[in-house]
Amino acid sequence: MKEEKNIQEKPEDDRPPTTDDSKKPAEDNALSSKENETVAEENIQHSTPNIEPNIDNMEVHHHGHVQEKKKWKEYVFQFFMLFLAVFCGFLAEYQLEHKIETDREKQFIQSLINDIKADTARLNVIINERMKRDQKLDSLTFLLNNELSKGETNRIYVNAVTAARSLAFRFIPNDGTMQQLKNSGAFRLIRNRTVADSIAKYDVSVRNLLRQGELEESLIHDFRAASAKIFDALVFDRSLDPDNNIRTITGNPPLLNYNETDLHTWNYKMYSMKALNKAIRRDARLLLRQAQNLLQTLKKEYKLK
Repeated sequence: MKEEKNIQEKPEDDRPPTTDDSKKPAEDNALSSKENETVAEENIQHSTPNIEPNIDNMEVHHHGHVQEKKKWKEYVFQFFMLFLAVFCGFLAEYQLEHKIETDREKQFIQSLINDIKADTARLNVIINERMKRDQKLDSLTFLLNNELSKGETNRIYVNAVTAARSLAFRFIPNDGTMQQLKNSGAFRLIRNRTVADSIAKYDVSVRNLLRQGELEESLIHDFRAASAKIFDALVFDRSLDPDNNIRTITGNPPLLNYNETDLHTWNYKMYSMKALNKAIRRDARLLLRQAQNLLQTLKKEYKLK
């Protein structure tokens, strides 16, 4: 029995020792972990010496402040040169613009002088014509209010036609330059305050004389309405030639049948016209003197002939 037992157990002894495969992956993982730790330690050892060169590099970078200071000075110098170039360009442009405006100012002044000269010539004519007009208005008033003059109705008609006209005595200024100065803003070019004030005052006086001319037109309209009750319009028509000039009337055409009230109304309209004619003549003389003084000021300030 013992022998059989030994025989049965022998195969068991002869079998090669069995290995547990389930333990093998664990051992492999443990080996891998050790290898990873070894590699990590080697990497740390290899990387640790690299820290010191970085520190050295920082120290070298620390000693570079001298070079940065030089660059800062260069930046300041470049900025100064750029500023100087821009400033010089600005001065050159300003000088050019100043010269252009000065030339334009002189052109405006010269043109204004020409306009004022034309105004003075026209004012001289107006003053003389209004003196003649004043005499004709006085003569017309006398003839119509004098019974002894009713035999000279041809003279009365001619003077009445003349009294109803105003274009020959109207002042029309040469204000092209003045309007351009005011409307285009070019008045700012006149930097001399004395000249600018004188021009402004002259323009105010011109406007005043123009308003008086408009008032005279209104009075003439009223005068014609009052004359319609005294004078025959057909006779007025014969007193004008084809060019609308007044000509002498032959004979003594009759007046209309008017009453005392019509004559008084007519006389009042005539008085208003005579008073305004004298006022315009007076203001025209004042404007003439003002224009002459302005011409002298302009020529003196701008050294013009």
